[in-house]
Amino acid sequence: MNESSEGANQSASPGPNKKRRRGSRGGKNRAKSPQNSSSSADGNPSRGGASPEPGRRPQIGDTRPAPAGKPATESPARSTSSGNGNGSSGNGNGSGGGNSRRRRGGRGRSSQGRTRQPAAAVQDAEIVERRRGRTRDGRPVGRYLMCVQVREGFTQVAVLEGRKLIEHYVSRPADDVGQIHGNIYIGRVQNVLPGMEAAFVDIATPKNAVLYRGDVQYDADDIVEKQADKRIEEILKARQLILCQVTKNPIGAKGARLTQEVSLPGRFVVLIPNSKTYGISKRLPDDERRRLRSILDRVKPAEHGLIVRTAAEHATEQELRADMARLLDEWSRIEDMAKTANGPKLLYREPSLAVRVIREEFGAEYRGVVIDDPKLFDDVKSYVSAFNPELADRVELYAPNVADDESAAPGLPIFEHHHVHEQLHKALDRKVWLPSGGSLIIEHTEALTVIDVNTGKNVGTSNLEETVFHNNLEAAEEIALQLRLRDIGGIIVIDFIDMEVKENRRKVVDAFRAALARDKTRTQVLDVSDLGLVEMTRKRIGEGLLTSFAGQCPECDGRGIKVDYSLIG
Repeated sequence: MNESSEGANQSASPGPNKKRRRGSRGGKNRAKSPQNSSSSADGNPSRGGASPEPGRRPQIGDTRPAPAGKPATESPARSTSSGNGNGSSGNGNGSGGGNSRRRRGGRGRSSQGRTRQPAAAVQDAEIVERRRGRTRDGRPVGRYLMCVQVREGFTQVAVLEGRKLIEHYVSRPADDVGQIHGNIYIGRVQNVLPGMEAAFVDIATPKNAVLYRGDVQYDADDIVEKQADKRIEEILKARQLILCQVTKNPIGAKGARLTQEVSLPGRFVVLIPNSKTYGISKRLPDDERRRLRSILDRVKPAEHGLIVRTAAEHATEQELRADMARLLDEWSRIEDMAKTANGPKLLYREPSLAVRVIREEFGAEYRGVVIDDPKLFDDVKSYVSAFNPELADRVELYAPNVADDESAAPGLPIFEHHHVHEQLHKALDRKVWLPSGGSLIIEHTEALTVIDVNTGKNVGTSNLEETVFHNNLEAAEEIALQLRLRDIGGIIVIDFIDMEVKENRRKVVDAFRAALARDKTRTQVLDVSDLGLVEMTRKRIGEGLLTSFAGQCPECDGRGIKVDYSLIG
């Protein structure tokens, strides 16, 4: 009895003179099996002994047998790392086999044979690939198509969605007077009107431009009397030279509108000199905004403001830097010219109409840009190749199909080939037909534009409310298209057909706002008024499509009627 208990005590400890380490697996007072007790009754420790017998529970110090069929060879790297003398492996298990586990996170992890590309390079390659757009059978696929027609004296740009004309622009050589939006000038203040909180500025155009107090920028050190809110007569003086930019073209008898907060638009960013403005287009998704913001934090110049445009959705950091560097060089040239100017002078002119529209609109959603003028084609091709080389193959030179027989009629012009001219004829009419037979009447006045909705030939099928509701839904979609195509701006009043159900009125307004969301020009739509009218505003930049193709009638002076004054006597 005493011998067996003495043998058990000897097997519980590693050696006669070595104290057992506490906290190891099994615990201090683990009960030992009879086989283990008898095998260690001679007082020899079990560490380094033979493999445990079948049926016996493994104990601390037992060796681990190598897997069957695999030699228990040890890698040289791990053999040199062992140093505790309890086996051939540094972990004390004595296995050192070829499939022994490597410690996670160890410093000895080898990267031999692995070539990692920089994360930024991989990300830029993915961005460029996404920006290429979709193709089908080797041909570009897109929702929009841009057609550019050049004729002697004017250039036209048409944007089609599918086959439907949605935007149209006209440029003439005389537009250095009428189409000056975005140009930068040195202007001379002619007079300051405190009662109007505005100043008239000579910018070397037939009409003086107007500069309002809210658009004036000034240095506080230049003001003698320090006040919280400076009046315009304290900031500007007659005959003073100022740097300004046109924000609205002259319309009718009104001159152009100016601002002193100059901005230089590029393909991906807009540079705002001497400003702290910092922003990213809200049309971009949140994850893309976060990516661009991290880039903007690195590339933004300290002394200038920067706004990232919607076109920069898949732009790389290198492209943003290159675009910003070009704008900084342009601004340096403008500053040098402004220092030497001693009178009203044009410092910066916006590029040609086609380049300007492509800069603002062209992207992966366009299946192509077709131009019928070789010189303009070369200019546009080089511009797109510089900023969007992956889309350069979508810029094409239009070559009408000419018959081999010289007596045969030549090919159709580009606008006739894409059915643009017939849609322009309809866009210049005051009456627009709806698919179900209803109609719109669009009338322009000096102060606003009025649109009247009629059922016309639409008689419906079920009841009057349902007929009127569906007619108004069609009208909402068509009105949004006509506002964009005709470039109608200012105050707009729409007279929808009266609806008795309040929910139907809400649905029509919601459909109208959803249709206007595709228009990049800023709009604001109010709810249906008590008189059943919908009032809205659309930012007005130019005079619109109708003015581009029409003039004032010499007989009626634009009134549309001719008064017979002989009846007055």
